[in-house]
Amino acid sequence: MQDSTDKTAIRDAATILLIRGTGPEARVLMGQRGAKAAFMPDKFVFPGGAVDADDAIIPLAHPMPAPCIARLAQGHSQPHALAVAAIRELWEETGLILGTPGDWPDAPTDWQGFAAKGLIPDASHLHYIFRAITPPGRPRRFDARFFLAQADAITGDPDDFSSACDELSHLHWVPLREARRLNLPFITEVVLAEAQAHIEGEELASSVPFFDNSTDESIFRRIA
Repeated sequence: MQDSTDKTAIRDAATILLIRGTGPEARVLMGQRGAKAAFMPDKFVFPGGAVDADDAIIPLAHPMPAPCIARLAQGHSQPHALAVAAIRELWEETGLILGTPGDWPDAPTDWQGFAAKGLIPDASHLHYIFRAITPPGRPRRFDARFFLAQADAITGDPDDFSSACDELSHLHWVPLREARRLNLPFITEVVLAEAQAHIEGEELASSVPFFDNSTDESIFRRIA
């Protein structure tokens, strides 16, 4: 992970689009960032955040699908850490858990609440669908990987946000067709369009869209 003291350094990040339902009735879980947040204040976003150093050593009950791992490996040496970060951020910011029953006696301190429920993180429900790097000039910059997952993979009540931290407010399930009416970052709108096309019937492409803003020149390409 990059030096966290340099707030303008590009940090790896992972984000989850958690989808509830299918077709035109599908909804997506979103929350609102605080008005005083340094990055994207007041914007509605998906649960997500930066990769932590310890994410690489957290066990997974099951890995992501092999094609997702292969695509993530193009640009990141530890796809495992990205999957763990996505699950961790979902749990921290919403209280919802992607996990499989199992004994985890040596869980690190930050994961002991997860392990106390008799669960081990499970990445088998994650599908890698998008990558975007924050453009230069922003107060925070991330190399974000976006994952799609279905709410029926959640262990517990998908409406129970009682264990969420206070980073996101107004957590709620937004009709996918109405989500773009919210106050959204540009890239969130783009990712929503990609997800909506899939949820409403299109097959996921055999490559992942990538908005590369690592330099002053914005480049769009696809990760095969």
